Amino acid sequence: MILNISGVVLLGTIVFLFFRKDGLKGSHATVCSLFGFYLSSTAIAPSIKAGGASLAGLLGGLNF
Repeated sequence: MILNISGVVLLGTIVFLFFRKDGLKGSHATVCSLFGFYLSSTAIAPSIKAGGASLAGLLGGLNF
């Protein structure tokens, strides 16, 4: 668990720096994918999934 959290923090920092400095490139997308896989194995994953489902429901309910 400690390894997963430290991996999330490290990759999250790298993703943030990539977005701030250069924009997102192919190699950056790979790091973002790894960040997602590490994040999915942490304790916060159910909250992120619930938030995503809530956002999708909100967007699905919009009428133009």
